[in-house]
Amino acid sequence: MTPLPPNSIEDRLYVLRTRWERYVADGQFEQFIEFAVAVNSLAEYFTRLRLPGLVRLCEGLENTALAKLGDQSTHPIAQRDISSLQRQMDTLHGSVASSRPVAAERRTDEPAVAAADIDWIKPRSVWIISAPQMREMANAMSLQLKFFGFKILQLDWSDERISEDMPLAVLFIPANDNTKPEEFAHIAAIRASCLASQLIYLGVQSAIEPIVALMRAGIDITIPAEGQSSNVLSCILDLVKTHEQEKYRVLIVEDSRVAVALIQRTLAQHGIDTHAINDPGKLLGVLESYQPDLILMDMYMPRFNGIEATRVLRQMTAYSALPIVYLSGESAVGMQVEALRLGGDQFLIKPFNPVLLAAVVKTKIERFREAQRSSRLDGLTGLLNHTAAKSRLKSMVGQITMHGALTVAMIDIDHFKAVNDTYGHPVGDQVIRGLAWLLKGRLRSIDLIGRYGGEEFLIALPEVGPEQARSVIDRIRMDFSALPHAHPDGALYASFSAGIASYPMVETAAGLTEVADRALLQAKRLGRNRVEKAELQ
Repeated sequence: MTPLPPNSIEDRLYVLRTRWERYVADGQFEQFIEFAVAVNSLAEYFTRLRLPGLVRLCEGLENTALAKLGDQSTHPIAQRDISSLQRQMDTLHGSVASSRPVAAERRTDEPAVAAADIDWIKPRSVWIISAPQMREMANAMSLQLKFFGFKILQLDWSDERISEDMPLAVLFIPANDNTKPEEFAHIAAIRASCLASQLIYLGVQSAIEPIVALMRAGIDITIPAEGQSSNVLSCILDLVKTHEQEKYRVLIVEDSRVAVALIQRTLAQHGIDTHAINDPGKLLGVLESYQPDLILMDMYMPRFNGIEATRVLRQMTAYSALPIVYLSGESAVGMQVEALRLGGDQFLIKPFNPVLLAAVVKTKIERFREAQRSSRLDGLTGLLNHTAAKSRLKSMVGQITMHGALTVAMIDIDHFKAVNDTYGHPVGDQVIRGLAWLLKGRLRSIDLIGRYGGEEFLIALPEVGPEQARSVIDRIRMDFSALPHAHPDGALYASFSAGIASYPMVETAAGLTEVADRALLQAKRLGRNRVEKAELQ
């Protein structure tokens, strides 16, 4: 039976500790591999939770372990190496205990969540450390972050007091892009005391040397001076995303039951779902039903080989970009090159290193999914792009039941050209993102939210009539008009106009967008910063 992946920090720490203790007691090579896999899994988990200090400790432990991996003949490792690894283990466990944030008070409008369902409750506080010359920018950012529910502590670069309330993020705003030695020391001190926090530096030079120096001091994210404040809120909001990514799926095409068992065991440790077949003749049927993110393909199987199966898949549009990783005992470089030339993405030689296998699988799947997302999502806002939004709306209209309802709205930011002309395009982009974040925060997961083009948005609300939709959108309009958009000289405010149309008054997707757009034009004629409902002609 495939073991279930650990689902909390405590679970992962327990697995790590018990595997290490078993290795120390018995000294077997297989036990050391399992320990190394557990370290790798914990490091990735901390990466997903955006806990950079703990990631660094895990990576240090993992590098030490991999350096001692060797083979059967090198185990058990020397006692001095065991002692060194034990010290790193103790440091990691102690840091996890001291970095774990205290659960924040739940707002009355937030749904209650059982304590057992919460793995690591993230703080909502942000420290802003700014030079006196940058106080206006710091104040504007503080105002903007408070609007989205963050607790802000503003400090000077010379301020040595450290709050016990560990922040989600620490934002450094220097006077200029030449960081001073004492500022590097201050960053390092904050890093040491805030292991679980993201450290963001605003105003770095666009050159590799100063960025590397800041990273060595403990900075996680650097934002160039020309980026100003437009990316800060995006970075911080990304830290509190709670959306769980859909589980990775891997199809194993392998006729060796031993190899399949080892692969499934390794990938299960990383929470990756697998399905195995031993006959490549079943490949097309399983691909259609299972829809994997990656195929692990044995090179040599009965009836035909992995290269032939891959060539068939590469002729099919649906699978032309699906990652395929070959598994084989074939060590001839010429054969490996030929296999890759004919459609494979990577070649792993059996017996494979489990840590390397998991890393290759996850990296390939992440890039594959990112490529799929980039074809459907708008790069600036992360919303559906024009084509994907139109397609989704058409699908939603097709699924409406006999007595169902659907309301569509076209939204346009007022006087947006003046924002770009006055404050520059980076600030204009920030205004667009601000509206995108508000829409995502105020609307339901079943609602369609798309960037239709430029400063225009398309939303669709299933099972919502025109009056209720008008009320919802009008509340968002008022919130948006109160949202401060930070820039170097302070904050600006913007507004939007909207027009809505509903099914069954209009029965097609194209008709709904067209009628809603006419209602939007009417809202602009009536003075902007308002929501107008389409009327029957």
